[in-house]
Amino acid sequence: MTIADAGADHATLRAHAADATLMAGGAAAILLQLADPRVAAGVGRHSRFRERPLDRLVATHAYLTALVFGDERDIRHVTRVVDARHANVRSDGEPAYDAMDPDAQRWVAATLLAVALELEERLSGAPLDGSTADALVRGYAPIAARLQGGPAGWPGTRDAFDAWWAERVAGLVVGDEARAIARDLLAGTGLPRALVPLMAPVRLITAALLPPGLRAAYGFRWTPRAERTAHAWLGALRVLRVVLPARVRAIPTRISLRRLRRPSRYSGRDPRGRG
Repeated sequence: MTIADAGADHATLRAHAADATLMAGGAAAILLQLADPRVAAGVGRHSRFRERPLDRLVATHAYLTALVFGDERDIRHVTRVVDARHANVRSDGEPAYDAMDPDAQRWVAATLLAVALELEERLSGAPLDGSTADALVRGYAPIAARLQGGPAGWPGTRDAFDAWWAERVAGLVVGDEARAIARDLLAGTGLPRALVPLMAPVRLITAALLPPGLRAAYGFRWTPRAERTAHAWLGALRVLRVVLPARVRAIPTRISLRRLRRPSRYSGRDPRGRG
């Protein structure tokens, strides 16, 4: 790949990643991550996810923001923070898990990409063209590689990613631990009371974005009415994306970058929102 090609890929990724409407897929990505028993065990036994669910969203958004929009100092900072938090997340029990496992890191990055691609197509109302989709696949590679995932094993095209994804999804198992965390997440446990009503549309959008088998495994009742309502909410997001200028949809990204830099560059503390 030439420098010009890499620059074009990064420009595509920045335009994509700045759009706050994609945050609607956050819960779906988390449920996909939890469907890997290693991830469910690590989250369930080592994180404060149930008490502070917004922290995972804020932390993930800060990490993505740093990788896509930050400089090398931002990237080193968030990588150091995440590595430190993952260092003791391991067990030789059943299931065995290790948050520093490259394959687990690739899986987490892959869930973010898969949901982002799905949402991009649903909100635009058309399949992504091949060059844009391939650029996004390549653009998400550093999300895992900057932690422990490394560049090996990451697909270079949308077709290769889809084939790899289908094989991984077929082997997922939604266990009791994953279902318990998902119930708390989608009920709004730990959220400020004012935000709990927002979980009704989030539950529907999340169900719509999951593969049918996983949707059933998590216990969603996917009736024709639920499907119509979910599509209506996705339609509302589609309208919002058209009506709101890109600079408005990018406000959360700008806030995240400012918050990231304020503590990391001046006070030496971790970014706020880390749980």
